[in-house]
Amino acid sequence: MQGKLYLVPTPIGNLGDMTFRAIETLKASDLILAEDTRNSGILLKHFEISTPMRSYHAHNEHQVTEEIIQQIKSGKTISLITDAGSPGISDPGYLLVREAVENGIEILALPGATAFVPALTVSGLISNEFIFVGFLPVKKGRQTKLNELKSEKRTMIFYESPHKITRTLKDLAETFGAERKASLSREITKKFEETIRGTLVELHKISETRNLKGEMVLVVEGFNP
Repeated sequence: MQGKLYLVPTPIGNLGDMTFRAIETLKASDLILAEDTRNSGILLKHFEISTPMRSYHAHNEHQVTEEIIQQIKSGKTISLITDAGSPGISDPGYLLVREAVENGIEILALPGATAFVPALTVSGLISNEFIFVGFLPVKKGRQTKLNELKSEKRTMIFYESPHKITRTLKDLAETFGAERKASLSREITKKFEETIRGTLVELHKISETRNLKGEMVLVVEGFNP
């Protein structure tokens, strides 16, 4: 009998966001694929989950995916988790899911913690239509991508690291226009959670004067002709 593949979200900061179903699923699995077994080991220990773990990340997913598919086909139930949030959202997961689909494997994705949804809903910007951009290219193709998004009418959601946020805000202000409205959320679900709202140029000035820490979610107003 063929096994199943579960995609299990993990908290993005606050362990209280772990769901009962997520804990039960991980406990009942034969194997947990973890982006970083050290980080995930802390999580599993906290919730008394003793299921074996194996590394599955961007640097080895092409090498081990076929082996994992064969394990599921042989009857094993395997769960995929990442360091934080939902697998496949700017994290490993797509390749494994694609191969599972092609092999007729049942895939179940649990709902749970993710960073961009709370950042969007507290932004005060239009949320009925939006586009998730994720991380912008660092070098090659960066300006081309920005130029493509300049006329995007839907609200845009970006992920960014603290040491790159100032540059990203500067690039967006120069390409989209300084007065484009935006909202920057950081440390979501954690003790120092904060959301800063304003124009792109205002947020850029704030990022230059403050040492903003934590993973960032930047929500930017769409183009309004």
